[in-house]
Amino acid sequence: MRLASLLPQEPALNAATLAQFANALKALNERAVPYLVGGAYALKHYCGINRDTKDVDLFVERSALDGALSALEDAGFRTEVVFSHWLAKAWVGDRFIDVIFGAGNGFGAVDRGWFEYSEPDVLLGVPVRICPAEETLCSKAFVMERERYDGADVNHLLLARGDRFDWERLIARFGEHARVLLSHLVLFGYAFPAERAKVPGWVMFDLCARVVAEGPDTADPPVCKGTFLSRQQYLVDIDRGCADARLPPVGTMTPEDVAVWTAAIGRVP
Repeated sequence: MRLASLLPQEPALNAATLAQFANALKALNERAVPYLVGGAYALKHYCGINRDTKDVDLFVERSALDGALSALEDAGFRTEVVFSHWLAKAWVGDRFIDVIFGAGNGFGAVDRGWFEYSEPDVLLGVPVRICPAEETLCSKAFVMERERYDGADVNHLLLARGDRFDWERLIARFGEHARVLLSHLVLFGYAFPAERAKVPGWVMFDLCARVVAEGPDTADPPVCKGTFLSRQQYLVDIDRGCADARLPPVGTMTPEDVAVWTAAIGRVP
């Protein structure tokens, strides 16, 4: 018996909804709107893992958002910008397409590099391009909520593609957040001990050297970067006087972005 088959599954999308999603992709292609497919479909593309999902995740640059939403509206979807710093949705009935142009924590906006290294595929009979494996990993690495942790997705991307990664680009994507990448690589070696060679030795040495060289942060008040990992679990530390790293000068979110994103806890994925 395959153990994965025992897990509860999302209700399968019906043929009508799949046709509407296909029409959405066609509309974007016809308008020449630059977009990428990510989420569960990227995981299937890179890892061969099928995950039933109720939606489609599309990634666009912020400058292409208005054009993307206009094309989706013409395809019969109702659209709204849910969070001005990273997410819009296009609804058809109770199903939706996520149109993503950033990240909930304000780190990792979609840029031209995502498109440069994307890969071709076909989804619902429509030619599409898939978010690069490296950027997919980076976007998942910061999801560490109580109710959702994407570490297993990160590990499966490393398992499937680690020996083909553009490691220099991936490290550059993380930038000053190198500790987050290192933490996932350590856990990958724990989850798949026979596959540790998928991560080149120089990568581990480089990241460890970066971490050792950092030393303590002497900012006053002290900065809490935990809010990059969870929008809820470190709020107590902000209330106790720590500076929220999502805000300038460390992060890019505004106080209004943070307030709206926090108020939606428990209501919006």
